[in-house]
Amino acid sequence: MVEIERKFLINSAAYKKEAFSQNRIKQGYLSSVPERTVRVRVKGNKAYITIKGVSNATGMSRFEWEKEIPVNEAENLLLLCEKGIIDKTRFEVKIGIHTYEVDEFYGENEGLVIAEIELQSENETFEKPSWLGKEVTNDKRYYNSYLSNNPYKQRID
Repeated sequence: MVEIERKFLINSAAYKKEAFSQNRIKQGYLSSVPERTVRVRVKGNKAYITIKGVSNATGMSRFEWEKEIPVNEAENLLLLCEKGIIDKTRFEVKIGIHTYEVDEFYGENEGLVIAEIELQSENETFEKPSWLGKEVTNDKRYYNSYLSNNPYKQRID
């Protein structure tokens, strides 16, 4: 499977009023090397293990494999993960035919809010809400695997 997504910073909290769902997410990385990230995630009352390959040149596409696993197994695997567990709330917002996933981070990544949209092709058009800011799709500093090892609060831009 190939995942095609674009990432954006957020310029206001207006997305919260438009969200149709929100879930707390805790996730960690068994491997955060770009060629193969292996992520364990607990999202609400479900859990997943996900393997992602390296992104293509545009940063929009990469191989992704995901499987649901029991929550207790995911919680045990989180104990084995590299340092830097990601803690965030995901808000889902429907805009046109697409759903934006807006992640509000906590802990060492407090202050960072990123929206992602999954597409069927890299050239697909989509509606951009007013709260959508600068695109950061190909900026690795905004990948969760990078943020787990290099927290947003420690960045100097």
